[in-house]
Amino acid sequence: MTEIRDRLAKLNPRQQEAVRAIDGPCLVLAGAGSGKTSVITTKIAYLVQECGMKARNIAAVTFTNKAAREMKERVGKMLKGREGHGLIVSTFHTLGLTIIRSELKTLGYKPGFSLFDTDDAKVLIKELMHKEADTDAEQINAVQSQISTWKNDLILPGAALSYAEDEDAQYAAVIYEAYNRHLKAYNAVDFDDLILLPVVVFRDHPEALARWQRRIHYMLVDEYQDTNISQYLLVKMLMQDRQTFTVVGDDDQSIYAWRGARPENLVTLGEDFPRLNLIKLEQNYRSTGIILRAANTLIANNPHVYEKTLWSQMGDGDPIRIIMNRNEEAEAERVAGEILTRRIKESAEWRDFAVLYRGNFQARLLELKLQHYQIPYKLSGGTSFFGRNEIKDAMAYLRLLINPADDNAFLRIVNVPRREVGPGTLEKLANYATGREVSLYAACSEIGLREQLSERALDRLGRFTHTLDRVRREMDAGQSISAIRELFREVDYEAGCIRTRVRPRSLSAAWPTCGF
Repeated sequence: MTEIRDRLAKLNPRQQEAVRAIDGPCLVLAGAGSGKTSVITTKIAYLVQECGMKARNIAAVTFTNKAAREMKERVGKMLKGREGHGLIVSTFHTLGLTIIRSELKTLGYKPGFSLFDTDDAKVLIKELMHKEADTDAEQINAVQSQISTWKNDLILPGAALSYAEDEDAQYAAVIYEAYNRHLKAYNAVDFDDLILLPVVVFRDHPEALARWQRRIHYMLVDEYQDTNISQYLLVKMLMQDRQTFTVVGDDDQSIYAWRGARPENLVTLGEDFPRLNLIKLEQNYRSTGIILRAANTLIANNPHVYEKTLWSQMGDGDPIRIIMNRNEEAEAERVAGEILTRRIKESAEWRDFAVLYRGNFQARLLELKLQHYQIPYKLSGGTSFFGRNEIKDAMAYLRLLINPADDNAFLRIVNVPRREVGPGTLEKLANYATGREVSLYAACSEIGLREQLSERALDRLGRFTHTLDRVRREMDAGQSISAIRELFREVDYEAGCIRTRVRPRSLSAAWPTCGF
């Protein structure tokens, strides 16, 4: 008890008010740098240590894995031992995944369902579109974006056509129906389904909703201004009876409307929960007075849901400099020059500098200038080694060799490189496997499959599984390294990728990193 009270004493009056507001719906309007994460984490500890709530009945959700990890680490330092047992601190999508796993039977999925990432989904959409006509990457991206928007807006395939306003949208609606049908046949979901399906199951099955309402007694939501329709409804459904929740957001920090975020959810919240308690966090702990006055002046031009004015006790600070450059090359040159000058004059370390840019397209020119002046740098936000398509493909081959029942791995590489195994073939295979309650890989060897597929389709699947069966036997005989090397040479992976998609970096360079 003493520890949580000491933590509360370190907060300012508005932060303390936000922590103690537990008896109803609460909106914390948190300006940039106002200590919102401290409020959320302290409130979780307050609910457990001061109010006697079980940690397993509390859920805190945010938007990124990094933010969830940071929140979990900070709460872990406050709740010792069994105090934090069962606490949910996760992203929206992880919470949705947990709900789907607990409601598999209700949703009609088998255990061990696959999760399609953005690339997996794009490959399937591309295959479905190529059945109709030749398409380019821009068209594929447009259809994928439209499907994602419909899912975020809770528009199901059967209703999408009625929302289509032109021929492109009508075509996307047709692909949407086929795409969802194939996902279900593959026993798979995509990232948008991780929010859509929990909302659908809660809407259509009140007993499922009641189970989760009994599980979650208090909910905290970070970055609330970035919620879309389905995320808003998920929170509303879980909390509609108890109305015990805290959402933290700031409409002035909403930058994701292009991907479905609805800052107007802040207004809708007050309409759906009339008892909503609004608390403003306006003291900024990050910036000086001059910076905040400039920011307040700029932000004042934007339309607001709620008014607020950030202030600081850190003094005025250095004046803001606005530097005009004749073009982007001169701008990059000036950035590199500023770093060198300040490093010499102020004896600064390289780690004391950071360069922020608006879009990834600007990184190349900045990198060239930094290299020219021999300024060491680390680029943040690039594609990780294990995020590259060729590495994900290689790992899928290895997963399927180790576990032939891994349907997600099967679906990823059965047509990589291209083996002319189309989505129609895979849909029939998946439906057959579901009926027989076997994996996709095992279904390929069953005699009954001959009644579902043509001889050509059976032959292509057979050659794929026979190759992997042979490699697996060689691995069992102690020849793992040579067998796997030979597998990728035999399937001509790199050449196949050149013909069917972007050329990968040489796999031979990747093998040492993967332990080959």
